[in-house]
Amino acid sequence: MDLAGKVAVVTGGASGIGEALVERFHAEGARALVVVDRDEAGAATVAEKVGGTAVGLDVTDEEAIKAVVADTVAAHGALDVFVSNAGYVTQGGLEVANDEIQRMWEVHVMSHVYAARAAVPVMVQGGGGYLLNTASAAGLLTQLGSLQYAVTKAAAVSLGEFLSITYGDKGIVVSMLCPQAVETNILANSPDRTGNGDGERGTPGAAAGDGVLQPSELAQTVIEAMAEERFLVLPHPEVQTYRERKTSDIDRWLSGMRRFQSRLFADSAATPADWLLS
Repeated sequence: MDLAGKVAVVTGGASGIGEALVERFHAEGARALVVVDRDEAGAATVAEKVGGTAVGLDVTDEEAIKAVVADTVAAHGALDVFVSNAGYVTQGGLEVANDEIQRMWEVHVMSHVYAARAAVPVMVQGGGGYLLNTASAAGLLTQLGSLQYAVTKAAAVSLGEFLSITYGDKGIVVSMLCPQAVETNILANSPDRTGNGDGERGTPGAAAGDGVLQPSELAQTVIEAMAEERFLVLPHPEVQTYRERKTSDIDRWLSGMRRFQSRLFADSAATPADWLLS
């Protein structure tokens, strides 16, 4: 994928990873950028910098996603890239309320379904296109301290595999962006950062052990991966090693992760297992 002259939609585009991708796509010569976010004012600020279009919506609203795709094609004659990037994190385990789990499922999985459902027919008709979905290294490994994040991000990766297998021969390229810690709003609120207002549930940085990237650094990796049309986009290359260890001996990996969790919560009054039981 060469982004020069392409039309792209980016959700979660008002800040963090989404904002960095919008700016980098612009630098790479994209001819039209649609910046989508629930924060419409933030989306407008980013769009103004790149001469793009801002749209305020909730990515769990399928009709709104359909409208964005239709409006983009009507305005620019094509849709080449759809970046389904919106996401968030909360802490918790089995004690978490069902509606909280369901909300994260809608944002992290169904939003990708809605994006693909709307964009794929348009892209196929236009000769092909690119779906870049943001998951997380948690989708390949797991997320300590957040059942809902771990499960929904794993589902997002599985969905990406399905889309690639099913529509790859129709000219649809799929990439899954799976970083560890990136300096964004998600990191600020994650179970991997202490001082997040949730006291005992903060941990000293499970995902940050291999470094915290700036969004602009991640954007560089995305550009390289899109040029090669790689399925997995791994800004933290260590993740590949961890995946190989998990695949080669899952029991050993699980045992190691239990030890890792014990170390992370060694100074805490409660571990993730205790949250349900206390």
